Amino acid sequence: MSDPAAINSTVNSPLRQYPLERTRNFGICAHIDAGKTTTTERILFYTGLIHKIGDVDDGNTVTDWMEQEKERGITITSAAVTSFWTQKKDEGLYKNFEGLSHRINIIDTPGHVDFTAEVERSMRVLDGAVAVFCGVAGVQPQSETVWRQATKYKVPRIAFVNKMDRTGANFDNALADMRKKLGAYAFPIFLNIGAEDKFAGVIDVVNQKAIIWGEGDLTNEGLKYEVTEIPAAHKDRAEAALAELIDAVSNKDDAIAELILEEKPISVPVLKAAIRRLTCLIELVPVLCGTAFKKKGVQVLIDAVIDYLPSPLDIPPATGMVPDSEDTEDRIPVPPDDNSKFCSLAFKLWTDPYAGKLVFFRVYSGQLKKGDSIYNPRTRKRERVSRLMVIQGSERKDVDSVYSGDIAALVGLRNITTGDTLCNEDFDIALEPPTFPEPVISMAIEPKTKADQDKMSQGLQRLAEEDPTFKCFTNEETGQLIIAGMGELHLEIIRDRLKREFSVEADAGAPQIAYRETITKSAEGEGKFIRQSGGRGQYGHAVVDVEPNEKGKGVEILNKVVGGTIPKEYIPAVMNGIAEAIKSGVYAGFQVIDIKVTVKDGSFHEVDSNELAFKMAGIFALKDAFAQAGPILLEPIMKVEATTPDEYQGDILGDINRRRGMIQGVDAKNGQTVLTAQVPLAEMFGYATAIRSLSKGRASYSMEPLHFEQVPNSVLTTVMDAAKKRPAARS
Repeated sequence: MSDPAAINSTVNSPLRQYPLERTRNFGICAHIDAGKTTTTERILFYTGLIHKIGDVDDGNTVTDWMEQEKERGITITSAAVTSFWTQKKDEGLYKNFEGLSHRINIIDTPGHVDFTAEVERSMRVLDGAVAVFCGVAGVQPQSETVWRQATKYKVPRIAFVNKMDRTGANFDNALADMRKKLGAYAFPIFLNIGAEDKFAGVIDVVNQKAIIWGEGDLTNEGLKYEVTEIPAAHKDRAEAALAELIDAVSNKDDAIAELILEEKPISVPVLKAAIRRLTCLIELVPVLCGTAFKKKGVQVLIDAVIDYLPSPLDIPPATGMVPDSEDTEDRIPVPPDDNSKFCSLAFKLWTDPYAGKLVFFRVYSGQLKKGDSIYNPRTRKRERVSRLMVIQGSERKDVDSVYSGDIAALVGLRNITTGDTLCNEDFDIALEPPTFPEPVISMAIEPKTKADQDKMSQGLQRLAEEDPTFKCFTNEETGQLIIAGMGELHLEIIRDRLKREFSVEADAGAPQIAYRETITKSAEGEGKFIRQSGGRGQYGHAVVDVEPNEKGKGVEILNKVVGGTIPKEYIPAVMNGIAEAIKSGVYAGFQVIDIKVTVKDGSFHEVDSNELAFKMAGIFALKDAFAQAGPILLEPIMKVEATTPDEYQGDILGDINRRRGMIQGVDAKNGQTVLTAQVPLAEMFGYATAIRSLSKGRASYSMEPLHFEQVPNSVLTTVMDAAKKRPAARS
């Protein structure tokens, strides 16, 4: 990389301390309990941000700073941390950047599926990711989910096989799992020396050296390591891995392929540059290994982040479009340049008890200083920047300015939502916001005392602003307040935050499933709304066609009215009526999905027609068509993976079958049985307690949303009856 003095001033401001090429924005992501937070904590220790290592079990880590995270030992909210790393000159391993300090912005993301929104919004603003895998379990269900999210947002990644010191750890199995389950073009750049209690070090495949760790205090001292020649017992394996790596790179990189054809030697810097190119293009996944808990492999992981994950200059620039434009193909590039017009994306809102409302944002171009004004294209309003911060876990550090590539927080902005673009007023652009899944579970909630009603409403509103997968609304039929989210744990945390942060204790009803409605065939429907009560009446008449839409494609409402049978000014009212009926449900009061509705005909009255009449006509027409189109009810199906000692396999299999589950696979792995199944969400309430009871506390499970399937007839009547009795459950 260039010397700081020679950096092109058209890209980097002379005022910034760390140039763009020495900036890394990456996330740590994985399945729950794979060791993400522990890995992050060790990185922060080795980079000098902290001087005493925290532990998840002790509840004193930097990134798990919420009370609920400390108590439960899980990550709930993504935490952004800024740190710095200088590669040492004397190691002889890393030539590209030796001796130069780098700014690294790390986001530690949750692994629990209930908090998938945190991963989604983090992936949207990251340049790279470290995917952490358990050396014993390999690729687990949520590993697949976060991998798909990284692919969706085109995030380059490297893989770290963690927990190599654990009984049953097997690096080769984890690597094979990545290739099979994730389809990853994954090749090791480090190999393990030993495993389980004999895990002693790693082999640097590229440099053909061994790195052996010494012993030391695991709490407050970093482990020293020694770079040596590869032990004779591992020499053949190391040479084979290098040959495989070069072959894999040459299949995708012309420069390396040309050297091989010309039978020229491939130097370490040339090979590393090629690995970096392919990683940034998401065509290769370098794989490392270690044990974060015992601090082995963490230093080389940070070096690999610097060596192989991209800077903001190494990936295609972000693009946006003109706000409210219908031309989605016309994209406006946002170059990573400090001297360009300012443009950033607000990806997370958070209410801090001391600083107030924080808006986390990623700067894509330009720079922002305290006192500047920023423009929100969605609201068409400007606001003055009074305070800028960089976040280090629970600590906030005030800064005077931020630059292209930085991740920071603003204080005191109003009327901001997740996904808003913040930019210069003369750069009218809308960056693509992150997308979030719809809630799958809901429950009625009310404060224990009437005096807390307003306080609870304000608290829920604030929490909904922060979390795009959490919804709260009032059921119009019952007047009850409904909260909806991604799972039981999600809603439990919401209630806990209400109590701690807003001093509101709330009672909640039993969780309810977010069923969905759709149709199985095409039909025509007619709706008339005619009222005559003396004087001017009301008249609206619409005819619609409905047909099933492609699975997962959602709802489409089309206008094909010709000849003026419905005047142009009333067609939006008809479509609004249809949209309203789709949202509130037609068949059983649940939201309609995957349906195409075409407004094709109708009639009007010269005097009595108005927007309200045609809106009602649209609602009636959809209901008429829906009734003739073979309506069905759909329920959310979860992918469940249960890991159990062999002796409890039969009991857990039987329990899954009783829950209407379909077993997809039974695999033996490291002395345990892994059951994969598809189970309706309605049958999974209380499963955590059940599986503990069946296995005497020795089995574990994870689940994630998979898809919607038709509710079987044997269950349909029960669901429909419950829906009629408990309208508050509808969503």
